[in-house]
Amino acid sequence: MFRATHFVLVPACLSLVLAGCATELPLAERIARATPAVTVVARGETVPVGSANQDAADDPAIWRNPARPEASLIIGTDKKAGLYAYDLNGKIRDFYDAGRVNNVDLRANILVADTPRILVAASDRNDLTQAKIALFTLDAETAKLAPIGTVPAGTGEAYGICLGHSEGKLYAFMVLKDGTIHQIALDLTGPAPSGEIVRSLKLATQSEGCVVDEQTQRLYVAEEDVGLWRFDARPTGSTSPTKIASADGKNIVADAEGVALAEGPEGGRYILVSSQGDNAYTIFRASDEAYVGRFRIAEGTFGATEETDGIELIVGDFGPAYPGGLFIAQDGIQAGGAQNFKLVAWDDIKTAVGLPR
Repeated sequence: MFRATHFVLVPACLSLVLAGCATELPLAERIARATPAVTVVARGETVPVGSANQDAADDPAIWRNPARPEASLIIGTDKKAGLYAYDLNGKIRDFYDAGRVNNVDLRANILVADTPRILVAASDRNDLTQAKIALFTLDAETAKLAPIGTVPAGTGEAYGICLGHSEGKLYAFMVLKDGTIHQIALDLTGPAPSGEIVRSLKLATQSEGCVVDEQTQRLYVAEEDVGLWRFDARPTGSTSPTKIASADGKNIVADAEGVALAEGPEGGRYILVSSQGDNAYTIFRASDEAYVGRFRIAEGTFGATEETDGIELIVGDFGPAYPGGLFIAQDGIQAGGAQNFKLVAWDDIKTAVGLPR
């Protein structure tokens, strides 16, 4: 979450004492000091979430309909109220009153009580001392969300969540607000879901966004004031993190927030991070984790994005408006006082940044 301007140096800012911590500077100066970013415009947006005049919309997830790409669905959190299901026109198809759910992820073709379903997992913050995973199924035809239960996810405040397969099992990675990350093996075979924490990872300070690269078995997590980290996603892997990029006010301007993965062909796979402090998004190549470019969503028919929390990207055909893939970003400042999500064509981003198409 973006924090208001303040004048207290925190440890993450110590390396920037001479220049001033990025979040202490006016936005224009943060943008001026950051690595330049190209611009794209959104091709669509969702109806705003229902919690008006609050920091409420937070994180999106995307289900791509392989048979009818134009009938794909978007799940978005209102972290004050629950989960929305949207169509690609941004219209609300369903809302489930799940209370304080912060981040969301989903996987298709997951066996739930022996039936293939679209599984939706959200970080449940209804009890700020006991993290839980709230689990739902999503009906592809009706877009209805149906709760199937909650799974304990450790002591502390639930914040980020991402799903990933490893060694034949489905895991949820619960990122607690203090930087603790629990890897939880999900069991969906019974009448109610259950889970087991198989190991715990740790970053030093507040963390949230995460994504699993199942191809390389890497887990990427954003530590908000510090930068982007990589862990081994395997349950038997090392628990030591490797830093990919620092939130040094250049390629990433604190806060580092949402994280997404472009799972394209070999050589065309990328990691994206929300550089919230300068309203930009930073791209790293997945193969060697090198920096490749930055972009912003500028003013257009559907407006710009500011102070973005969650992001999501799915590569593939989403119909005429998004033929090469769909990128979604939460918009933290929206006219009318209620936040929403902006939809951007992945092809537009690749063209603007100069990535191969």
